[in-house]
Order: sequence, then C-alpha cells, then structure tokens
Amino acid sequence: MSAPIDRRPGGVAPFAPRPGSETHRARVASILAQAAKAYSARPPIEDVTMPTGFDPAAVALFETIIEAAFLVANADGHFDEPERKRFQAIVADACQHLVHDKQIEALIADLCEMLAEDGMEKRVGMVARTIGRTEHQREVLRVAAYMAHASSGVSAPERGVLEQLARGFRLDAAAVDEAIAQAAGHVGI
Repeated sequence: MSAPIDRRPGGVAPFAPRPGSETHRARVASILAQAAKAYSARPPIEDVTMPTGFDPAAVALFETIIEAAFLVANADGHFDEPERKRFQAIVADACQHLVHDKQIEALIADLCEMLAEDGMEKRVGMVARTIGRTEHQREVLRVAAYMAHASSGVSAPERGVLEQLARGFRLDAAAVDEAIAQAAGHVGI
C-alpha cells in the first residue's frame, strides 16, 4: 500500500499522528518507508545512469533517518553483532523490505566507518544539518526513539542522543518527549 504524496514543495506526507486521526492504520505511511522506495531504486553501481523518477533528496533523507536511528543504537558505545542484526531487521521491516539486505549492510558499514572517524557529536551535527523541514525532523526523532525502545526502553545515553538531535533541529525538549511517547505507542515504525 503506498501512501499519498503531499503536494507541498518537497514533501511526502508525514506519519506523525495528527489531532483527529482515526487509527494507526488510517494514518499515512512513514517518511522512512516513502524514502526507502527511492533508496531501493538507486542503482548499485555509481556509474549507471539514474532511472527516471529517481529522487536523490529522498535517498539522502532515507540515509539520514537511518543514521539518526543508528546513532541512537550506538549511544552507549556498543554495537555488537546481535545489536547490528536487530538494527538491520528493524530497518528492513520499517522499509517494508523494499531495501535489500545487502544495501542495508553496506549502509551500516558506511555508518560505522563515519562514526568511528568523526565521533558521535559530529555525526549528530551532520544529521541535524541535513534535515531542514520540521515534519521531517520530528519523524527522524520518532524513528530514532523507536530504535531506542527496541532495546527494552530508552536509556539515558539514548535519550541524550535524541536531545542532541532535537537541539540540532532547534526543537524543544517536548519534541523528544513526544517522539518517545509516539514510539512507545506503536508496534512498528
């Protein structure tokens, strides 16, 4: 099932609940799932001509959402193989399995390398600078909060990364609380 496109400039309809929403199923699909469609259409070889309808902005949005969740998953400084597998499974499920496991594995490898080179603070800053639209920022926080909940609740270090993201987005602390509450109330991303 595909979500409706928001015809405002640059937008896909955000997943965040809105006043008057009927049910979880009645809401539009996640921005992550929307961006995953574009990401999965990206040719695996950089020299290949991009397909018609390819949206590099959606690909960048997908990668940034995944990086935010990845940073939360790494908040405690550990990202062992079981955590990596769980992270990959959650991402694949959230993307409705549109993105191949090999693509997710490659993206995780890139994210591990960038985090090792740059450190948490710089990577959080890069994510914050990449996402300009408020509804996308809130969705990034929600997906990252969902990742925190996936490991038996939001730990203090995970909340700290969420707060860093919110500050980078120039959102108040209430945005973090809202994202955590939304993530806690949903079965999936």
